[in-house]
Amino acid sequence: MAKKNSTTKDTELSLSFFGKLAAIFKSETVHFVIGLILVIFSVYLLLAFSSFFFTGAADQSIIDGGNAQELASTNNGVKNYAGSRGAQLASYLINDCFGISSFFILVFLAVAGLKLMKVRVVRLWKWFIGCSLLLVWFSVFFGFVFVDHYKDSFLYLGGMHGYNVGNWLVSQVGVPGVWLILLVTAICFLIYLSARTIIWLRKLFTLSFLKRKEKAESTLGETPEEFKTSWGAKEKPFVPQSENREKEEVIVPEEKPGEEEEEKGSSNEITLDLGGDDGRVRPARADDGDVTMTFETSAVEAEPPLREQPVEREPAFQIEKTEEEEYVGTEKEPYNPRLDLESYHYPTIDLMKHYDDNGPTIDMAEQNANKDKIINTLRSFGIEISTIKATVGPTVTLYEITPEQGVRISKIRGLEDDIALSLSALGIRIIAPIPGKGTIGIEVPNSNPKIVSGQSIIGSKKFQESTYDLPIALGKTITNEVFMVDLCKMPHVLVAGATGQGKSVGLNAIITSLLYKKHPAELKFVLVDPKKVEFSIYSVIEHHFLAKLPDGGDAIITDVTKVVQTLNSICVEMDTRYDLLKAAHVRNIKEYNEKFINRRLNPEKGHKFMPYIVVVIDEFGDLIMTAGKDVELPIARIAQLARAVGIHMIIATQRPTTNIITGTIKANFPARIAFRVSAMVDSRTILDRPGANQLIGRGDMLFLQGADPVRVQCAFIDTPEVAEITKYIARQQGYPTAFYLPEYVDENAGGDLGDVDMGRLDPLFEDAARLVVIHQQGSTSLIQRKFAIGYNRAGRIMDQLEKAGIVGPAQGSKAREVFCVDENDLEMRLNNLN
Repeated sequence: MAKKNSTTKDTELSLSFFGKLAAIFKSETVHFVIGLILVIFSVYLLLAFSSFFFTGAADQSIIDGGNAQELASTNNGVKNYAGSRGAQLASYLINDCFGISSFFILVFLAVAGLKLMKVRVVRLWKWFIGCSLLLVWFSVFFGFVFVDHYKDSFLYLGGMHGYNVGNWLVSQVGVPGVWLILLVTAICFLIYLSARTIIWLRKLFTLSFLKRKEKAESTLGETPEEFKTSWGAKEKPFVPQSENREKEEVIVPEEKPGEEEEEKGSSNEITLDLGGDDGRVRPARADDGDVTMTFETSAVEAEPPLREQPVEREPAFQIEKTEEEEYVGTEKEPYNPRLDLESYHYPTIDLMKHYDDNGPTIDMAEQNANKDKIINTLRSFGIEISTIKATVGPTVTLYEITPEQGVRISKIRGLEDDIALSLSALGIRIIAPIPGKGTIGIEVPNSNPKIVSGQSIIGSKKFQESTYDLPIALGKTITNEVFMVDLCKMPHVLVAGATGQGKSVGLNAIITSLLYKKHPAELKFVLVDPKKVEFSIYSVIEHHFLAKLPDGGDAIITDVTKVVQTLNSICVEMDTRYDLLKAAHVRNIKEYNEKFINRRLNPEKGHKFMPYIVVVIDEFGDLIMTAGKDVELPIARIAQLARAVGIHMIIATQRPTTNIITGTIKANFPARIAFRVSAMVDSRTILDRPGANQLIGRGDMLFLQGADPVRVQCAFIDTPEVAEITKYIARQQGYPTAFYLPEYVDENAGGDLGDVDMGRLDPLFEDAARLVVIHQQGSTSLIQRKFAIGYNRAGRIMDQLEKAGIVGPAQGSKAREVFCVDENDLEMRLNNLN
């Protein structure tokens, strides 16, 4: 036994050693050091190779005849700038290996070093294939062409590799065969680099064919027979074919009605007869008139029927096309928005805390006691029931009762407080009736509630295999099923609840769900945190997932005065996106991005890939009290229009009163999440019905989207878990800056330029003037990006340019008009200023 324990310990030590070793090599610092060494080594080889062309003849006798000690000595007579070792490396790689094509080795080493140092983002395997092919091809080419050069020269242009391979190819296929092999391989490599090579070759062959044809016609007076082919024949007029095509059928497998419900009821229910006088459990009988009780666990979700998607066919003839539809990108491969961060890794499940005691358990003693109390309470008021069924959830048990004929539902609903008193419960909730069922539901809190961990939700199969555009996993329902929604379908969410009832944890669950499923190129957050402490943990992922104003401030907006400017900037972004959708002739962001990925939109006309933008406001009530209508108006405008362009909003408040959640806000936020509140009037403000005041807290919530709310136990994602996830993302390569929102100019702020001092021009004034004239676009963000300065300084420069008459006044979200036509006109204006 001791030997076995020692073996296990040795295995664990070895695994930990290799794990630490792997962690060392994955370190960004180690990558940077290795990349720096590769770059320095490539520079050293470049010096050795360059010097070899001038000193190789003098050093050849020393390198060929000297031993290791002589070469290692200082006064050995080697004239290569890189020393004796550099002369040896240059002689070996150039003469003995690949010739002058060995320079491609230096190129690959330098690119690999820059990649490891994260100076350049490149596809290393493509560079490796390209450099290897060029290395071999040029070696064979120079070895074959300059075969006589090897007799009386110290420099072998193709190296011994090219010389030997060239001689072998000549012996196999002859000199013309070698030329054909070199030509074909060169063409194949050019096609690998760019697919337009095929187009150029076709044009070349067509041009040569037409020249031969014209020469023959001018000589013979008519078209020779050899040219009377489909190329030279007279073209027939194009006649569009009629589109008598059969419509595509949608194949749907037959589905028997009631099959899903039948399977659920038969496989997950335990029917018990609990109506005897002795209280013992015995099998139920079909003809027994006693009350029966059924326990059910979570049902297995039925797979949706598979549908074969109809194939969209383009019409055979189209009379006219718009300019955007005619555009076809030069690149054949689809655009990949993730290419800038191609090495990005999604967060792993092991970053979240694992809870052992999170599975549903059934306490039969507690369930029997609650059953008896419910039955006795109802009987004391003259209400008889036929069956009772219990569904045990993580924190709440749902008792479904079937009343006898003639019992009024309103009578049972009025006994809510009496049932809660008999159960000694914190608070119960009666659903009378349950939608879609002929039963009445009584939700009773469990005496031993379970924690719904974030790991069990994020790691579930339902979430991992989700195809939602913006999936949000909120928690588990009473039937222990993972509850998920798509933010794109909601499309905006209102979160409300009293202090300490789980509202901040719910926001963490929403943000974490999106971080686990979306790439930084596809999603950006705008986080507004008036309390300054809730979202500060997300500041480390600024260069990955956050969006902000281009003024160099914090990405997490904590200053209330900047909230209005940020929301108006989002409105500008929304209007810009709608203009792009209009130009692309699409209706929503999904169609637009699909069209852009397929390179059917011209980037030179302003088209770009659009990431989703999710605006999260933690304490909306504080903003309303501080800014009032200035905040409510842009929020209402975003909520009304921004769905189609991929901008979604989540606002949360702990004071769900009518002066905070106004009718305008409620009308534009159809999805509501209500945590426990203290009064029924607050529940009616959030959900338009009671219920939120009967929750038990600690993440217990009601989700409303549509007719009836769903009770969900929110997933518990603690602050240390969020910190681990954000640190994991922050350690990876990110974008140089956060996602910049467009600048917003308040037209009502007044355009008084009297305070602009033209006697103290900014040092970058003239350079900025030339920049806007060259681009013919007056934009503060353009000056800020090009000169790497702050937003305030760029704005002052723009005011000076306006007062100097170089650019026009602000026009809202549009760029300013540039009055100078060219640089000569600009120089005249600058001379007049001086």
